[in-house]
Amino acid sequence: MTAVLTEAERASAAASQQRRRRRSFGALAVLPLLAFTAIAFGVPALAMFNGAFTVKDEATGVTSYTMANLTGSLHGAYLTALVGSVKLSVISAAIGTVFGLLLAQAVVTSRFRAVREAVLTASGVLANFGGVPLAFAFVATLGNSGVVTQHLGLEDKGWNLYSFWGLVIVYLYFLIPLMVLTITPALEGLRVQWREAAQNNGATAFQYWRHVALPVLLPSLLGGFVLLFGSAFAAYATAAAMVGSAVPLVTLQIADALGGNVLVGQEHVALALSLDMVIVAGLVMAVYLPLQRRSTRWLA
Repeated sequence: MTAVLTEAERASAAASQQRRRRRSFGALAVLPLLAFTAIAFGVPALAMFNGAFTVKDEATGVTSYTMANLTGSLHGAYLTALVGSVKLSVISAAIGTVFGLLLAQAVVTSRFRAVREAVLTASGVLANFGGVPLAFAFVATLGNSGVVTQHLGLEDKGWNLYSFWGLVIVYLYFLIPLMVLTITPALEGLRVQWREAAQNNGATAFQYWRHVALPVLLPSLLGGFVLLFGSAFAAYATAAAMVGSAVPLVTLQIADALGGNVLVGQEHVALALSLDMVIVAGLVMAVYLPLQRRSTRWLA
């Protein structure tokens, strides 16, 4: 009996040692990724934090730490740009969430597999289509001399692409497909038994969505909204190419401050604005991660 137990203990010890060896090899394999992350993200983050709280005296060349940059980033035109970016992101994300949910529901309930695959494939492409090419496409289509604008006479009716609402429409071009990709798995996770149980108890389709489907989908919807908000909040190239300084946005203010296009010597204020964006993004992620875990638990 003792020999048998000894052999079992030896086998258990060998298995434990093998598992530890595999974990050590796994840790070594992750080291290059950790090193790359530390260099690509850690070094710029440290430079941003350091620059946001430092100021250099041009006369003496002495560098000192201060809160003046952060305070200045929350006043005047900088505050207007920050509020404008938040407003644009909230409105774009809200509209994108609603229309993305409706389109995803139509795709999930479609009887045609080809339609589903086409929409999801197109959403994967359009969700990553942005920057200068997207701005050019909309300018050529809905700009002052755009094909659709001239054909329908939209300019005479007060249409202006280079405005806040014009930018919202452009952002929806990639936000709605992103919402479709985000919410489709959640819609597929709604069990058929829930709908059948609601129908057996006399519930209408509206009551099913109000009391069953939407409460279950709410974490995923809020998580999708937060994801869309972050995408719109961080967008730069599209707005820069299309509206320039016509719409105050924090990303454009950072570029102007770093480039000295408006005022010279505002580089540290630009870093403080970047820190403001990081704080907003951190708050967004603090909301998104718990919602994502909750939706996963419901729809697993």
